[in-house]
Amino acid sequence: MKLIISNISGVPIYEQIKQQIKSAIMSGDLKKDETLPSLRTLSKELKISVLTVTRAYTELEQEGFVKNIQGRGCFVLGQGSELLKEQLICKIENNLLEAINTARVANISKEELHNLLNILMEEK
Repeated sequence: MKLIISNISGVPIYEQIKQQIKSAIMSGDLKKDETLPSLRTLSKELKISVLTVTRAYTELEQEGFVKNIQGRGCFVLGQGSELLKEQLICKIENNLLEAINTARVANISKEELHNLLNILMEEK
């Protein structure tokens, strides 16, 4: 897993780490039970404080994305987590709202939009 940190983005480094790991979990790039890099390894790679990585991992655990097991590491909980499911539902809602707004601009009816959704769902 490759994390990219920006010192000029205005977003705290721990938050950048947290968001990139969350995205990787939600997209399926990180799988259930996969181990995240150790605190020391990641802090060394990114040339940042261990405390910064600790904060990111702790917040990820509080949000239900990972499980920290002392002495063993930090493991991805996977898509069964209720909090992760809620995050994914929120992402779906945002994407659907964007699709609805685009459909309104294109003057597509509700029925046409439903048909399009049904077609796309059947393809997958």
